[in-house]
Amino acid sequence: MTKSTEHWYASWFDTPYYHILYKDRDYTEAQTFMDNLTDYLNLPEGAKILDLACGKGRHSVYLNSLGYQVTGVDLSEQSITHAKQFANDTLDFKVHDMSQPYPETFDAVFNLFTSFGYFDDEKCNLETIEAIKSELNTYGFGVIDFMNTNFIIEQLIPEDTKTVDSITFHQKRSVKEGYIIKDISFEADEQHFEFQERVKAFTLKDFELLFEKAGVHLLDVFGDYKLNKYHSQTSERMIMIFK
Repeated sequence: MTKSTEHWYASWFDTPYYHILYKDRDYTEAQTFMDNLTDYLNLPEGAKILDLACGKGRHSVYLNSLGYQVTGVDLSEQSITHAKQFANDTLDFKVHDMSQPYPETFDAVFNLFTSFGYFDDEKCNLETIEAIKSELNTYGFGVIDFMNTNFIIEQLIPEDTKTVDSITFHQKRSVKEGYIIKDISFEADEQHFEFQERVKAFTLKDFELLFEKAGVHLLDVFGDYKLNKYHSQTSERMIMIFK
């Protein structure tokens, strides 16, 4: 049985297998990043933060533990259903399309862990940044944490396998028509599954053009979760601060 969809992220992110494949993500690294980022932004006590494409809420939950009022939104109903178990008076989760403006304003809007560039329709990328602009209050900051595509393409592993919870995931990676693509196939529950991840290979220049069109101003760019300086060829991340 082959699973596919016009919008790959709508189906793949909503399966339990996505979360199995990526279950070993480094929570300590994510928390250190949030500590560094919120310290750099000097957010006020109890600041309101919107976590765009929050997944199961790992960043949202930690940000809330630091004392911030956090709203996590994601297109995946399954992820939001899971995240809602952590909700409280200052932590909420909603199903929401990040390319559409959320009807509140915030001290910061975070889009983390390469949760951008998925859209089949290119205009949705600009619409997402325009939406972030509308979600920022007068003193608010937008943050997009994206892969450094120059580094990723240089280090790309064409093919490998990864076994998690007795499921062997076959992964093939390629660069086609401006997208970094990962084809994933595996057998589980007596079925054959195939999914594809497609992320636009945005460079810093591409983002600068989007920011200009959206009318936001790029303030700083960092190259890793310790907020070291960004280098176009060697940095692992491209963390952009704007308003």
